[in-house]
Amino acid sequence: MTLPCIYTIGYEGAAVEDLIATLKKAGVSRVLDVREVPYSRHQEFSSEPLAAALGRYGIAYTHIRELGNPPPGREAARAGHAAAFREIFSAHLAGSDGQRGLSQALAAAAAEPVCLLCMERAPARCHRSMVTAKMHEATGQEIVHLHVTRRIAHPAQGTFDF
Repeated sequence: MTLPCIYTIGYEGAAVEDLIATLKKAGVSRVLDVREVPYSRHQEFSSEPLAAALGRYGIAYTHIRELGNPPPGREAARAGHAAAFREIFSAHLAGSDGQRGLSQALAAAAAEPVCLLCMERAPARCHRSMVTAKMHEATGQEIVHLHVTRRIAHPAQGTFDF
C-alpha cells in the first residue's frame, strides 16, 4: 500500500478562504497545526475559528503542540540565528515531547492526506520542514510544500470557488 504524500503550508499573508481552497485542491483531509501556541493576531487563524472554517469544507483539524517550535527556537529564528534555531528545534524533536508529537503526526499521515500548518510562508525557514524531514526519514512519504493560491470571491454568493 502506498502512503499518501505529506503536505505543508504557511498562512502568512493569506486569507483563510485562499488557504482552504489550496488545501481542497491538493486533496488534504486533515490539517496538523504544528504551532506550539495555535493563536494568531489574525483571529481566523487561531485554533477554534480555523478548525470551524476547515470543518465547513470537510477538512479535519488537529493541533499537535509537541511539534511546535519552543520559545528559545522562535527567539533564535526571529533574531536571524538560523543555526541556533535548527539546533534548538532538533534537540526538541529528539526529546520525549517531540517524539510523542512525531508519532502522532506519523499515525495521521499514514491514515489520510495531511498538511502540516504553521504561520511562516517559506518552508525552508520554518520548523515544519524539519518535522517533515523526520517524517520522510521514517516512512519515505513524499513531502510537498504548498503555497497559498489567491482566489477571487464569487460576488453573487460571497463564497469562493474550488
